[in-house]
Amino acid sequence: MDKNNTFFGIDISKDVFDVMDPEENHYQFENNVKGFRKFSRLLNLQTTCVMEAAGYYHLQLAYFLVEKHFKVSIVNPLSVKRFIQMKLSKIKTDKFDARMIRLYAQGNEVKLWQGQSKNQIEALQIARLQEQYTKQSTALKNKIHGEKTLGNPCNIVSNSLKKSLMQIKKEQAKLDERLVDLVRVENRQLLTNLESIPGMGRKTATMLVIQTDGFKRFDSAAALCSYCGTTPIIRKSGSSVNGRSRISKMGNQKLRNLLFLCSFTASIHNKACRDIYNRIVNKGKSKKLALIAVSNKLLKQSFAIAQSGIPYDENYKSVLIMA
Repeated sequence: MDKNNTFFGIDISKDVFDVMDPEENHYQFENNVKGFRKFSRLLNLQTTCVMEAAGYYHLQLAYFLVEKHFKVSIVNPLSVKRFIQMKLSKIKTDKFDARMIRLYAQGNEVKLWQGQSKNQIEALQIARLQEQYTKQSTALKNKIHGEKTLGNPCNIVSNSLKKSLMQIKKEQAKLDERLVDLVRVENRQLLTNLESIPGMGRKTATMLVIQTDGFKRFDSAAALCSYCGTTPIIRKSGSSVNGRSRISKMGNQKLRNLLFLCSFTASIHNKACRDIYNRIVNKGKSKKLALIAVSNKLLKQSFAIAQSGIPYDENYKSVLIMA
């Protein structure tokens, strides 16, 4: 991105968004079309509007600006958070965050955001609904188990809970099928290639394509692993701090959980993953740490396959990444 561009930092919440312009002037607008129009009067085609990915809240503004041909960049909130931590600041206000987002854009290479196709938008909406259904399903299962522990569960309650659980499963099955159809429209071959990785299930492959926009969002396997949070955190400093390695709780939790489930099968049937798993366990490390490493390896294999455009090959040596 051209460093001569002027950046507007935008911090978005449900009802309003705060803006810091290149001259450090602060503005606040309503998070609706009326507010978007007022904000757009401050802009020209040389400026770049930088905002964090903030759930649903940022999308309406982002699409409005792109449709008006303004430059937009959507950055990872974790990257901005680390940037703020490096500044050792204890301030936490929307105005301050907008300023930090602008400064982050000034000092880092930020990509322009082009928006998403209708299929991508639908897929993301379905993925979010699936996540909600999964939580509801877990709650119902826990409730059913709780009723059984009473020793004499009420039939009408038990039957109602079971019917609700069955209905959610039916809806999830329909949504899973629709997700695969949507991914195949734009990434049929990529999905097929990802499914060729031993241990990689269709659900995980589908979610990888959706959440990474067909891997276009990442320039390296390391960036992808950081996004998913599969890189182990090592706590060691001198002789006083020597904590156990653990999986990062930052990053995309949904993808991380799916990959961790895949790691059990991959550690058996995927040669590269099996070698990593055995090497770590044989060193006396925990099996969980080994499975985290397997999850990381699955991501690296996925990235290599997305870049090469060819199916999984046990003997393939990628020149793009070093696993």
